[in-house]
Amino acid sequence: MSTDTDADTNADAEAEVDPELAEAALDRLIDEGVVEEDAEGRLTTGEEFEHTRRVYYDTYAGSDRERLAETLSHVFDIDVESAGQYVDENDVEPDDLIAYLSLQSELDPIPDRGTLAVMAALVMEIGPGSPVPDQLTELDDESYEAFLSTHPDAVLTVWKTGCHPCDAMKEDIDEIVDRVPEGVAIAGLDGESVPSFRLAYGVDSAPATLVFREGELVESLSGRRSPVALDGVFGAVYGDDDAGPISAIEDELAGDTDAIGDETEN
Repeated sequence: MSTDTDADTNADAEAEVDPELAEAALDRLIDEGVVEEDAEGRLTTGEEFEHTRRVYYDTYAGSDRERLAETLSHVFDIDVESAGQYVDENDVEPDDLIAYLSLQSELDPIPDRGTLAVMAALVMEIGPGSPVPDQLTELDDESYEAFLSTHPDAVLTVWKTGCHPCDAMKEDIDEIVDRVPEGVAIAGLDGESVPSFRLAYGVDSAPATLVFREGELVESLSGRRSPVALDGVFGAVYGDDDAGPISAIEDELAGDTDAIGDETEN
């Protein structure tokens, strides 16, 4: 996705498979913090880049061929017909455009179009890391039932990459964990990776907090919740003598919500 002539297009296509160019592109992505490498050599896209990608995702996700062509015509200063032909010949999808524009916004100086196309392919292949906070055990569709069987009293939290309320709630995660009563387990799930869990418990937004007592779901809360509000819920569910019924803290909970609705839906 990079040119207004056949020659340039062919050159860019060749650049995408050039190992040296790909290695140099990856090195710069790491240097710029777009891609992060952990101690074991695993690569993930960085949080700041994912926030930028989310902005473009909100704008261009679901774009049809006509909109893709119109956008490319502006990006590359070519006529819409040529842009549409390029979309058809190269199977350009909204995610391709989103990655390209996100990198164009993030990098300074902006690489040439061929290099930027290679970088876009790289970040799409690498993808973000898990949105589940490091302090929590991460569960998936294959493990959550066993976890609840072993820990019938448990708090399960649902997170999503690029979700601003999730990021804000993560800032309080240490205090939230501290407020979970003794004997109650806490874990997290990546909402985009657990369709079975979401279907089973009706989760359609992130962040979400599900509170289980004796293996049964007692409370399901959508949106960012403060440690104080959750402390009240935990006390009510798990029998804190000083805590009233959940109805007594409903007003506080209602004013405490900050969620991105439907963020975890497929």
